[in-house]
Amino acid sequence: MSPKALIVEDDAAVRNTLDKVLTSSGIQSVAVASGQEAINQIAADTFDVVLLDINLDGMDGFEVIRLLREKGNHIPVMVVSGRTEDVDMLYSLEIGADDYITKPFNPVTLAAKVKALIRRSHTSGANIPIEAGPFRFDNETLKFFKNGTELALSAKESAIMKLFLDNPNRIFSKSSLYDLIWGSTMVDDSAIVVYINRLRNKIEDDPSRPRYIQTVRGLGYRFVP
Repeated sequence: MSPKALIVEDDAAVRNTLDKVLTSSGIQSVAVASGQEAINQIAADTFDVVLLDINLDGMDGFEVIRLLREKGNHIPVMVVSGRTEDVDMLYSLEIGADDYITKPFNPVTLAAKVKALIRRSHTSGANIPIEAGPFRFDNETLKFFKNGTELALSAKESAIMKLFLDNPNRIFSKSSLYDLIWGSTMVDDSAIVVYINRLRNKIEDDPSRPRYIQTVRGLGYRFVP
């Protein structure tokens, strides 16, 4: 069955372009023009990824992301926005977006990123849970637990934690994390830092003194369970 994407874009021309890009890549799409319509569609149907504009009438894209994550919905969200400032990209990632691409976009790049998001969110590997220290990652349900309590992670955060649990005590440079998780050789240090800080806030007993996700000065990060 073909994957399905939800396009949330108030510009009809951009909606049509996104639909054509996805359709040509074998991805079904449903398109809406507002944030509230997006929330309603996600509640009524199942999607593999959301392509979300920020500048929407009424409920903007930021609020859509916040609502989804507050409800524990881990559907991958790619922001497709005309906003090119780093602060918008970083804020989107901070509140739960999984990727950010600016307009005008390259159709080939966008399609590749969408496929990568879908692939990573569906990849579960073996059904045997991964356990390390107080942590457990259920490969079947893609849920993450600390001391038996589920912690809500975004798709990208889950991918990073699964990588860490699969490779305890291994040092990952920022470039290797970007390549393994984002599937790109273009390193964005800020994005990596945002995700590491988000994970520390969720899994550490004291995020200001991280015990589990350690910074190795000059080299990168190491997960010590």
